[in-house]
Amino acid sequence: MNDKLTERFLKYVRIDTESVPDSEQFPSSAKQKVLLNMLCDELNAMGVFAQTDDYGYVYASIPANVKSGYSLGFIAHVDTSCAVSGSNVKPIVTRNYDGKDIELAEGRKLSPKEFPDLLRHVGQTVISSDGTTLLGADDKAGVAVIMTLAETLVSHPEIQHGAIRIAFTHDEEVGRGTDFFDVKRFGADGAYTVDGGGAGELEYENFNAASAKVRVRGMSVHPGSAKDVMLNALLVLMELQSMLPAEQNPRYTSGYEGFYHLDAMQGGCDEATADYIIRDHDRAKFEAKKKLFCEAADFLNAKYGEGVVTVRITDSYYNMKEKILPHIHLVENARLAMEQAGVAPKIVPIRGGTDGARLSYEGLPCPNLFTGGYNCHGRYEYAIAEEMQACLDVLLNLVRIYARHS
Repeated sequence: MNDKLTERFLKYVRIDTESVPDSEQFPSSAKQKVLLNMLCDELNAMGVFAQTDDYGYVYASIPANVKSGYSLGFIAHVDTSCAVSGSNVKPIVTRNYDGKDIELAEGRKLSPKEFPDLLRHVGQTVISSDGTTLLGADDKAGVAVIMTLAETLVSHPEIQHGAIRIAFTHDEEVGRGTDFFDVKRFGADGAYTVDGGGAGELEYENFNAASAKVRVRGMSVHPGSAKDVMLNALLVLMELQSMLPAEQNPRYTSGYEGFYHLDAMQGGCDEATADYIIRDHDRAKFEAKKKLFCEAADFLNAKYGEGVVTVRITDSYYNMKEKILPHIHLVENARLAMEQAGVAPKIVPIRGGTDGARLSYEGLPCPNLFTGGYNCHGRYEYAIAEEMQACLDVLLNLVRIYARHS
């Protein structure tokens, strides 16, 4: 196992790169640039030409050492989710995991009782946070793997490869990771985001995604004289939620099933707001979900008065499958690269999104590869060192495969 890979990962997760929803600046948090600039400097120090642009993206390239007409790219994002703090991460490394509870801080435990997948990693190296923060494997595992790939190619010129392009993005977790990404400058014919989960995951289908912002204007009066006058905005929001199909709550969905997710709500009797996300792999079902959401708001306005409920729905990204199919060799070669590395491929739909979804619509076909990370966006997030190594092996195999691809 590559100790440098683990060391890099542990170094990167200690750097706070939490992105900020609804921020007007780009990147959404200046601290993301700390890691981005570090990566740029490290790449140049190892002999890989790298630059940052005005938006903070890192672009790097390794010239081909064989005659190949195909330029292959690898992309990862540096930011972490705001769902749980990413500040002051204290990683815990559990070597030769014995299948028992891993003791964390403040009485918490990373337990196979809650997370049965842990039992698949007995004898391996489990890297977790101390339970007070997330870990940041999403996507610093991908960052560490790509950086180690770059170092490996530079230090082993006997490895044949075509032109290799590398990019590190930010703000993926808030849906803005490719807002200003320069596909032409990146210069790849095809690429992979290294931003998946457990070993073998290979994804080229993702959700169609939208966000919905709801505002309810109520009428607040003294509850003692509220009869036929008060309109409690919070109760109207609850009524809206009750009109959405209960079985389409994320808790009850899997695979290709879409959902409505109430992400946040705040307010009081006089006024209340809520943030939703709407997801479905099927475009027709996605459009139907948005239509139902608006019809629920229209019903409440008819019931309580026009303008009581306002809804603003914004599409975020679409299923990249239709853009990948004309370049299906990216999927087939990833499957081959996994088999060569002794990893069983698992083609699964992404129940979320990646930078690759938008990039595919911008002309850069971009499936997604596993990183060895689990339980992302939470304090029980962990990564498996051996699976990060397997990811590195897969990337090296892809490099060799595309050295012969034209």
